[in-house]
Amino acid sequence: MRTMLVLALLALAMPAYAANHAVQIKGMKFNPSKISVAVGDTITFTNADPMTHTATALDGAFDTGQLAKGKSAKVKITTAGAHPFHCAIHSSMKGTVTAK
Repeated sequence: MRTMLVLALLALAMPAYAANHAVQIKGMKFNPSKISVAVGDTITFTNADPMTHTATALDGAFDTGQLAKGKSAKVKITTAGAHPFHCAIHSSMKGTVTAK
C-alpha cells in the first residue's frame, strides 16, 4: 500500500513533456487551420508553397517571420486561450491555435 502511494506521488511530481505539432502551409492555406495544443507545446510551421508566407498571431503570441518555400519555424505557445493567426503577406490565409 505504501509503495503504491509513493509511486502515485512520484507520478504527480514528474514533469509534463511538451508536444510538437505540425502545420503545413500549402495551396495558400494552413493545414490544419485550427489546432488545439497545451500551453508549453510547440508548433512547427512548414511552407510547402512556392511563395513566401508567415504565421503571425493577431495577439502577438507568436510570429514565424517570413518563410520561403521549404523553410520551417517553430513557435512555443506560452499562454492559454484562442490565438487567431494569419499570413501577414496574404491576409486571406487564416487559422486559430487554441491552447489549454
